[in-house]
Amino acid sequence: MYRHGTIWLGGSLIGLGVQLFITPHRLLDGGILGIALILQYLWGMHTGCSMILLSLPVFIFLSIVNRKMLISGLYGMLISSGWIELLEPMRGWLDWSLLPSALIGGLLIGCGVGLMMCCETSTGGLDLLAQWIAQHKRWNAGLLIFLWDTCILACGSWFFDPLRILYTFLTVSCAGLATSLLLLWKKNPSYWMEKTKPST
Repeated sequence: MYRHGTIWLGGSLIGLGVQLFITPHRLLDGGILGIALILQYLWGMHTGCSMILLSLPVFIFLSIVNRKMLISGLYGMLISSGWIELLEPMRGWLDWSLLPSALIGGLLIGCGVGLMMCCETSTGGLDLLAQWIAQHKRWNAGLLIFLWDTCILACGSWFFDPLRILYTFLTVSCAGLATSLLLLWKKNPSYWMEKTKPST
């Protein structure tokens, strides 16, 4: 029950970050979500549906190498893409400027992705692939996601003005930081509790 609640919470944070802070300013994100946002801005495609379609190649790969991760990943992707579609009417509710929107949107998305990855699921194909590589190579999945996000944003710079791309890098940096910290906390929660305990 705790795991399901955490996954739903993570999906809702991603949906809020996307619809309240990212899409009103036509900012991007990395990974499958970032590609889906590019498709939405250019051709009006639904972000959640695009995430599902773009993740299919990775799910086919996982069906061969790790079916348990496939099932868990499908669940997380459907939850996150569902929240993004469900919260679409909230787009434009907040009239915040570009800088706080980039910061808060990135933190919300990063916390959402981090919570889902702590439960061994994710929002889409590239996050799942990062988890699979991290398990087999002992690399930090959050760092892998950040590197892939940077590549996707470099491609997005061909279609959007430099200011949006600059603030998008800020969004991705905040998201990557939040995801990495949550994954580090998961690996050793007692260490972080000790570090944050007030001294007597």
